Amino acid sequence: QVQLVESGGGLVQRGGSLRLSCAASGRTFSSYAMGWFRQAPEKERQFVAAISWTGGNTDYADSVKGRFTVSRDNAKNTVYLQMNSLKPEDTAVYYCAASQGSYSSRRYYQKYWYDAWGQGTQVTVSS
Repeated sequence: QVQLVESGGGLVQRGGSLRLSCAASGRTFSSYAMGWFRQAPEKERQFVAAISWTGGNTDYADSVKGRFTVSRDNAKNTVYLQMNSLKPEDTAVYYCAASQGSYSSRRYYQKYWYDAWGQGTQVTVSS
């Protein structure tokens, strides 16, 4: 099973940018669809973005469309989340997740669809 480690979180002002990285172990990384989720204090973990194993398909939560971009580099076993125009409401712990499910099932927004999770990285946006 793939193991995931996120990095790149931190404190940023409103309107700023951050790029999160998720490094995966294992030689089968390129066969996994990948997702990003976030969880604010006392709130449910929510879907942010997903990318198919080829990188050819991406999807986003409405709240981040036009501001966040998910991408992957299978040669580096890494998936990225570029976050621009950050808002205080983006403050949360961000998690990456991996799934061997079929991206065409369109279940990538559901937490249970994923087989492996990282430990999370904190993103704080100040006003």
